[in-house]
Amino acid sequence: MGRRNSRVIPLAWLLVVLVAPPAFCRAQSSLSRGSSLSVERASDTLVSPGRTFSCGFLNVGINAFILGIWFTADPNKTEVWSANRERPVNGRGSRLSLRSDGVLELTDAGKEVVWQAGATAADGKRVELLEEGNLVVRAGSGSVLWQSFDFPTHTLLPRQALTKTTKLVASLSGGSPNPGYYFFFDNDNVLKLMYDGSEVSSIYWPSPDRSVFENGRTPYNSSRRAVLDETGRFTSSDLYSFNASDAGGRRSRRLTLGHDGNLRLYSLSEAGGWWQVTWEAMPQLCNVHGQCGRNGICVNTPEARCFCPPGHEMKLPGDWKKGCRRTVEVPCGKPGGVKFVEIPNTDFYGFDLSGFANKVSFETCKKRCEEDCNCNGFGYRLTGEGRCYPKGILFNGYTSPNFPGSIFLKLPLGLDVAQTLVSDEAGTACNSTRDDARAPLPPVDLYARKGGLRWAYVYAFVAALGLIELLFMATGWWFVFGHQASRRSTEEGYRLMTSQFRKFTYRELKKATDNFKHELGRGGAGAVYRGVLDDKRVAAVKKLDNVTQGAEEFQAEMSLMGRIYHMNLVTVWGFCAESSHRLLVSELQERGSLDQVLFPRKGGASAAAVAAAPLEWEKRFKIALGTARGLAYLHHECLEWIVHCDVKPENILLDEDFGPKIADFGLAKLLQRGTSDGHITRIRGTKGYMAPEWVLNLPVTSKVDVYSYGVVLLEIVMGRRVSDVPAGEEEDVTGVSRLLGGIKRAMDGGGDGQWVDDYVDPRLGGNYNRKQAAVMLEIAASSMEADRTKRPSMDSVAETLLSCDNNKTGNRHERQQHE
Repeated sequence: MGRRNSRVIPLAWLLVVLVAPPAFCRAQSSLSRGSSLSVERASDTLVSPGRTFSCGFLNVGINAFILGIWFTADPNKTEVWSANRERPVNGRGSRLSLRSDGVLELTDAGKEVVWQAGATAADGKRVELLEEGNLVVRAGSGSVLWQSFDFPTHTLLPRQALTKTTKLVASLSGGSPNPGYYFFFDNDNVLKLMYDGSEVSSIYWPSPDRSVFENGRTPYNSSRRAVLDETGRFTSSDLYSFNASDAGGRRSRRLTLGHDGNLRLYSLSEAGGWWQVTWEAMPQLCNVHGQCGRNGICVNTPEARCFCPPGHEMKLPGDWKKGCRRTVEVPCGKPGGVKFVEIPNTDFYGFDLSGFANKVSFETCKKRCEEDCNCNGFGYRLTGEGRCYPKGILFNGYTSPNFPGSIFLKLPLGLDVAQTLVSDEAGTACNSTRDDARAPLPPVDLYARKGGLRWAYVYAFVAALGLIELLFMATGWWFVFGHQASRRSTEEGYRLMTSQFRKFTYRELKKATDNFKHELGRGGAGAVYRGVLDDKRVAAVKKLDNVTQGAEEFQAEMSLMGRIYHMNLVTVWGFCAESSHRLLVSELQERGSLDQVLFPRKGGASAAAVAAAPLEWEKRFKIALGTARGLAYLHHECLEWIVHCDVKPENILLDEDFGPKIADFGLAKLLQRGTSDGHITRIRGTKGYMAPEWVLNLPVTSKVDVYSYGVVLLEIVMGRRVSDVPAGEEEDVTGVSRLLGGIKRAMDGGGDGQWVDDYVDPRLGGNYNRKQAAVMLEIAASSMEADRTKRPSMDSVAETLLSCDNNKTGNRHERQQHE
């Protein structure tokens, strides 16, 4: 009996393999009828014949996935097409299936159909991922019934045509579409970029101030077809064309309409596996309409930043798309009751009132706007006899030193207007990401802040009465409809599961941390505790000190932070904003921070362990490169560009493979909001890592992070704190300046590179890569220049390190033996 079963079991396994091959297949380029891809198996992907593209499930949030296509060589799996970006599916039970009747469909955990390929693909025999990244459904004859190239999302791939029936729709972070920006062929056969907001719609590219022919286009070719090729050449039927800055070679490329409304061409770096911008439609982002909402003014400083004009305040903190609202009432029909405040070099695009002559004097233009109750201000350009542009709506405002005119804002006569511009963002210098000095800014109204204080008493009294009434209503509602509220709460919880982060209750986090019992550390932002969430994930829970925002404002800030993702940044899982509690929940790196594995401790077993087993060179270089890439992402690529302001080994955490993850990004902005004068009132950096700008009270830019990174880089090479280096004998010669002076003199002296040995951690015993060490020391020296304009940007630092990343070759420098 036993021998008989031993023969049956292998035969049964053979039958299973033959009947259900998809369950055992890892890299397949097609699906046949009855086959499927499961979200629960990461290996369930379709791969194009040449392995250029992959198709499968992409994680866009906690338990939220989309079916997408990406370049196989892209380690971050940047989505270039997706089927269900509006409706992410569950992480369990979801499938992409080619049913037995030939229908290609995506189903959720409850077998609900989330997406289907379309009626034209109802009799499909096979699904294939082609080498150009096109997902197709074929009939038995081999003809294409349906293809993803006909339904682009936010990206155009090489050889994928944009036609009169297709368009690109910008995507928000996390994959969901942003229905505000479109790239398409208009009815005049011209390729355009359009902002279509809730209040207004407008074309912003090509320049709306010029005619079709002045923009180098033609409306006479009705074929409406544009295509990008692998060499970086883009051509369109309206005669528009451009080339990538690295055009000529066949590389992985994509043309993507970003969430900010800018159209950019990207090339995938073969060495680093990251995307580089090789062309963009709008070098000045303020030319993209809708950046700052109604009444808002956009200023390139040089990055795009939003401001509210005099008599206005930000409508919804954290969301400039909502624009600014009036804080004062402008009287109408009262002669002499208004005044006009000039905002130089500024204009609001479009929405001019009719009935005004263009060539009039300034006084005539001013008088007509004063008499018209619908006029909120007027633009006046000193060209020729003068041109008058009265404005009924203030939308798409921008300031540029090259604009030959001004906006004259209509305000009540008694309004006190200061002569300095203050914005919601200006006080947060650590949200700046560019290196140039700020451009001259127009006047602003501080009255709104003062007036807001007077009205606060009225609002508080009304709110108190309303609160009492709401308490009575809520009590009755709870007893009558409590069960319905519970069900809605469950539905809200499910919606939160489809986002990248969620809102935790204070009770949840108190339970997860065992009443905040296990403290991991304490820093300037607050204490960090170890916690285990309900889903068994181990988390770091940070109690934030000195956060004064209300719950809504704090949640708005956290929603931006929760959208940021990079392999070298700590992933934010959620937050808590209850009463006075403000907490941040993120992934926990059990290996700890860089300082714990790099520097010997004074006394104790840990000191002996670090001294006996110093961090190997390969891991040090990996940490240096990964940290540079994370900072480059924060400065140049993420949704809301961020300056960290406190880069140090304690804020560089290490995963199991010693991959670095930067922690506490975004906290500088979070902790500085709410200052009344628009300036930083507290130094956020750490002594020894702070750039000279902090002490000199200069505007803070991304170069403060570059300086701090230079210090960290020196410490990675040397294996000790830079602050521990003894000072020189001369007065005012610090240990840091003496160290940098020695490195620069050694670099200038040239030679065979033997000078590097004097600066590398002696505990390595000479087992390090001399070329890499020399490059790291050179980067550190340039990054720590006192003149911030001489410091490199973080993306150039990352690129330089990538160029000497030869760890795969195992090339090491062995210390020479001296007698």
